[in-house]
Parts: sequence; structure tokens; C-alpha cells
Amino acid sequence: MAQNSKIEWTEATWNPIVGCTIVSPGCTNCYAMKMAARLEAMGQSRYVGLTKPSKAGAVWTGEMRLVDEALTIPLRRKKPTTWFVNSMSDLFHESVPDEWIDRVFAVMALKPQHTFQVLTKRSGRMRAYLSGRWQVRLIPWLQKYDPEHKPGRGVLLQTVNGSLPNVWLGVSAEDQRRADERVPDLLATPAVVRFVSAEPLLGPISFFDLLSEPGRRIDALRPGLAWLQTDEGWLGGTDSHPALDWIITGGEGGPNARPANPQWFRDILGQCEAAGTAYLHKQNGEWVSVSEVEGPGEIFTFPDGRSVRRVGKRKAGRALDGVVYDGMPEVRHVG
Repeated sequence: MAQNSKIEWTEATWNPIVGCTIVSPGCTNCYAMKMAARLEAMGQSRYVGLTKPSKAGAVWTGEMRLVDEALTIPLRRKKPTTWFVNSMSDLFHESVPDEWIDRVFAVMALKPQHTFQVLTKRSGRMRAYLSGRWQVRLIPWLQKYDPEHKPGRGVLLQTVNGSLPNVWLGVSAEDQRRADERVPDLLATPAVVRFVSAEPLLGPISFFDLLSEPGRRIDALRPGLAWLQTDEGWLGGTDSHPALDWIITGGEGGPNARPANPQWFRDILGQCEAAGTAYLHKQNGEWVSVSEVEGPGEIFTFPDGRSVRRVGKRKAGRALDGVVYDGMPEVRHVG
């Protein structure tokens, strides 16, 4: 079901699909699979069988489930709301049928006053889906869910340069490798807003210098800047890629939280400031610079000599060097 959210960058969560699988290191301590196990224990039948116990706690089984009664929740809310889509799943998971995605997109298309934030680790599937015939496949679902539909009236699908104007698309990227793999797919996907959630951040990321494919590097924060590898080395040039609109960073929470080097956050902040990209720092996680919080707590020292102390998520807070960053993207109707 939908619920108001404490996530700093959204207002509510909407879970028409539940279930997932671990796909990269950022998933190791996934909050959603732990929450799914708790919800099953509390008697919520939609989560039965989605997780199984392990030495590390609950883990996904790989079963995916469409929640019919949750699908139409945004249609019943008149107040304009920002929705995080599938906080308990991944809309573009390889086991999710196109039909399920079609139904979710149909609901989003019918409520243009809402903003929907779709975040995925399956960037290739997202790119392929939105480069295909998704608009045609939506027609029967638009007719099904449109409460004012009359037989033969038809439903007009409003798009801007091949995308829904109220849908923001994002990818998760926990380190440079995952940014190199996923961000180029995102930039090649039609969207009015493209964003990256670098949470939990497990290593440094340069968005100014992404390896988008062998022999090609791009600046993901400034449109069109690229470099090609030649016999003479890397030569600068231009192409047609757009820029990211928004970057979110955050450390990891929970009992097995891995520490993040505060300098990784600072470097991404600096990149965003240089490029004029909106930046939001969601949280520091369980760890914070030893200079910021005194007292007991395990200390971890990074190879660069910087040290962090484990003080808990609440005490570590959201401030980065004493400043809270709550940047949000400016919606641009571009391809």
C-alpha cells in the first residue's frame, strides 16, 4: 500500500510491485528485504515468500509479485503528490513482465498532477523498455483505469519528447563501476528529469569522467562533453548526450552498515556545484568524521588517512561539514 514517507527526497511511497534480488554490492544490506520479512511476520500476505532467512538475515528469494489493490492508489489521491515508485522492488527487474510495467506507466500517465520518481539498478532494461512500443501498449490500460472513459472515446497519452512529463527516471550507483555501467543508459533514455542515487556510497565517483563504453568517456553533468580514445590518446569532442539533473548521496544504515569516506560526498558535491547540478545529501549513515562527534564508537580509517566513527544514524545526521543540502532538480521538458 502507499504510505507517507520519511525519505528526504520524496513525499510518499507506492508499491504496486514487491520483491527483488541482489544485483550488486549496494544491495547487500538492502533495507527493503529486511522490511519485507518484518511485514510478512506482521501478517501482510503480499510479502509471504518474498524473503528467506540466512546467516546475514532475511534475503530476497527472487519471487516478484504484482499487487493489484495497490496499483490504483495514485488515481484516488487528488492532492498533487511526489511518489517514490516501488521502494520495495525494482520496476525494471528482469523477472517483471512488460505488462506489469505497462500498467504502472498507465496509472502514472493518468495522473499528471502527481510526480513519480522511478529508481532502478536495471538501467539496460529501463532503456530498452522506453525505447520500445510502450506508448502503444499502454492504450488498453489507460482505458481500463481512466474513471471517465466511455467506450470508443479513446484516451490521449501526453508525452514530451518520448517520455511522460511527470515521471523522473533515476539509477542507483554505489561506486564508479556501477556509475559507468548505469548512468550512460539513463542518459540515453527519454526523461524530463534524470537523477542518480549514490546511496549507499561505497566508493568515490567521478561524474565528470564516466567510461560509457570502451574507448569513450563522457561528462555526465555537462551535456555533450565526451572523449574518444585514439592512437594519440584521449581526445576531447562532443556528442548528443544530455546531462544529469540531480544527484542524491548517502551513507549506509543498519547493523552491518559499511562506512563511507566523507571526502567521497564532498567530491560529488564539488562536481555538482561546478556544473550547476542539484545536490541532496540524504544522510551520513551510521558513520561520521571523528572530528564531528566525540565519544565512544568503533573507528575506521581509510587509505587516505581520514577516519570515521560509528555513532549511529541519528547522531551522524544529515549535515555534511555542518551544512544540510536539500537541492531538488528543475523540471525541464527535454528529451
